[in-house]
Amino acid sequence: MANTQPTLCIDIGGTGLKLMVVSHQGKALTERYRVETPQPATPSAVLKALKGLLAQVKTPYARVSVGFPGVVVDSTVQTAPNLHASFTAFPLGKAIAKLTGRPTRVLNDAGVQGHGVIQGRGTELCITLGTGFGFALYVNGVYVPNLEMAHHPFRDGYTYEEYVGNAAFEAVGKKKWNKRVRRVVRQLEPIFNYRVLYVGGGNAKKLEVDLPTNVKRVENLAGLLGGVRLWEHEAG
Repeated sequence: MANTQPTLCIDIGGTGLKLMVVSHQGKALTERYRVETPQPATPSAVLKALKGLLAQVKTPYARVSVGFPGVVVDSTVQTAPNLHASFTAFPLGKAIAKLTGRPTRVLNDAGVQGHGVIQGRGTELCITLGTGFGFALYVNGVYVPNLEMAHHPFRDGYTYEEYVGNAAFEAVGKKKWNKRVRRVVRQLEPIFNYRVLYVGGGNAKKLEVDLPTNVKRVENLAGLLGGVRLWEHEAG
């Protein structure tokens, strides 16, 4: 029987921590609560900040989904390139389950975002443009975990993340950054031959270039709404 109880969806980012309670139908039941990511972003500092956000949530929820910017295996962090190095090997799922008193699942943040928008047919990609560069691959609705394209060499000695991450946006300006994003989209097409590529993340709203018809911009809110599908499609 499908679980029809609400899910607390948490998005941990390099610049912001966000959470919201979402119904089993993907409808927001609360406002989106947000706070700046603490610096340095150690596990203890992030958990303390999340505890402060949780104190504002009065709507009941039965489970928790977390999107994290790095490689995650069995809800344990393996890499955290835009947070503190002490996140490596940190059992984030267990820590948030203890904090909330609810069963918790953690997945790469782009993976969660993609769950909120994919159609479940053929090869689909989700990239996120924010502090870094997120990437997720799905084949017939099944997530292929932990493909970190962000740190793969791309162009002129830059990785994908160095080429279109927020630091690059600040360094080269909106016009040149837009051209870079278009190059990234073009490069991914002959590699993955995707049916659809979704572009999300906080900086997606800064895109002003024409994109192919099978490339779709999605609301950053999908990163939270996808947390419900995380419980439907991913093993615990």
